[in-house]
Amino acid sequence: MTARPLLIGLFTGLCLAASNLAAETLPKRWISAGGSLSEWVVALGGESRLVGVDTTSLHPASLAVLPRIGYQRQLAAEGILALKPDILLGSEEMGPPPVLQQLRAAGVRIETLSAKADAQTVRDTLLRLGKLLGAPEQAKQMAEHFQSRIAVQQARVTKAQATQAAPGVVLLVGQAGGNLLVAGQETSGDWMLRHAGGRNLAGHKGYKALSSEALTALDPQVIVLADRSLDGDAARTALTRQNPALSATRGVREGRVVILDPTLLVGGLGPRVPDGLASLSRAFYPSAQALNSEGHP
Repeated sequence: MTARPLLIGLFTGLCLAASNLAAETLPKRWISAGGSLSEWVVALGGESRLVGVDTTSLHPASLAVLPRIGYQRQLAAEGILALKPDILLGSEEMGPPPVLQQLRAAGVRIETLSAKADAQTVRDTLLRLGKLLGAPEQAKQMAEHFQSRIAVQQARVTKAQATQAAPGVVLLVGQAGGNLLVAGQETSGDWMLRHAGGRNLAGHKGYKALSSEALTALDPQVIVLADRSLDGDAARTALTRQNPALSATRGVREGRVVILDPTLLVGGLGPRVPDGLASLSRAFYPSAQALNSEGHP
């Protein structure tokens, strides 16, 4: 009669020990190389585990106090190893490969997640982060909330397009006073334009430099500018000063040069994307009541 309680107690103790061991194996010291991934880590309650971030991790503002490890594509092993991380988190954009190999050899766990711009990738990313942070249920709920906001956004765009055709748009990324790349097909920029209700006029794939003459020939109704150094009117002024031919486009003539935070395009889709889409949509469809009567989808 006494053996059964003893066995039950032993079994319970083993379960608790296994649970504690699993909790201990979760990485405690994190470095994130990718703005969107850093934002998701914070949203899932993991900010206290971050010991360093890359230069694209600008949101939330509280990350500004953390050491910077450089740009996600140009990492250096020495600065990362000095922070003694358990895990380095990044997308397939992270590199260069020799540095990642050096970090692995030094015992740093490398977690590479997809930067593909689609809702399923966001869900996969969140579920993986939730597992690594020990917050799987919270991650699942966050993924569902993100998807629901995208669905509401799409419903509003569909309603707006019932009375107005999708405007032809281009997305310029870089520095308005210097070289700019145009977001083509199969990019995060293209995904943003399409889900905001725009018609991307750039037919090439990836990000590509186009001449002012080529951009002028596209004659976009709206120009979206993701400037990495300037904002607002300063970015708009620099754009037309560097590319005076653009003044002939409908977008510039009608004052429809829209500023987009470039960090929304780095490392996949982050938690601020639904707000970014809503802002673009209101610029694309300024007279649509469905988009302008409410603050956010």
